[in-house]
Amino acid sequence: MPSLYNRVAGQSVDRLAALSDGIFAVSMTLLALDLRVPAREAIHNEHDLWRALLVLSPRLVIFLMSVMTNGIFWVGQQTQLNHFARADRNLAWIHIAFLGAVTLTPFTTSLLAEYIHYRTALLVYWLNIVLLGAALYWSWSYATRAHLIVDDAPADIHPAVVRRIVIAQSLYAVGAALCFINTYYSIAAIVLIQVNYAIAPRFCWGLFSRRKQGIGI
Repeated sequence: MPSLYNRVAGQSVDRLAALSDGIFAVSMTLLALDLRVPAREAIHNEHDLWRALLVLSPRLVIFLMSVMTNGIFWVGQQTQLNHFARADRNLAWIHIAFLGAVTLTPFTTSLLAEYIHYRTALLVYWLNIVLLGAALYWSWSYATRAHLIVDDAPADIHPAVVRRIVIAQSLYAVGAALCFINTYYSIAAIVLIQVNYAIAPRFCWGLFSRRKQGIGI
């Protein structure tokens, strides 16, 4: 029988959401700090500046990729929190573990940007994504078993959440596996996967189809 403290601890979903917003904000800010303006001593004309920016471009790509990583997982976590009627101590700690993985993204981003040609750096970055996805899956599974979901949640919300996490992680795994051919292939694949989830093309096409029907085309 859990103690009274354990039964009443960590029940505020709002406080959990507030903590999450702060952690994500700091993490995404730290990503930008890894971008360095080219040294003034090395820039003497427009050509030098363009060349320096070209050298910086891989870091910029990794930065944008990580911004999307954080954005996608922030949306995923907020979606779950919006469907929680309440939290409990266990769920709170699961989300703290998730936020721990979020705080790792500046490190794994910097590692990949610095050693972009090395498979190990890419695999460490992918492992960070795996931890994020596993924590969200754990959170939703636990909340479902513990009956923490709101009563008016859509009937198909559980399979939808699980399916999205499993498919996304499977795609990320395929993308990461491409590093054994070339790390740039992996990065390109991960970016494409993220763009897919960020802009939700299926949803966009759905809007377009309804618009077509509305105007009689």
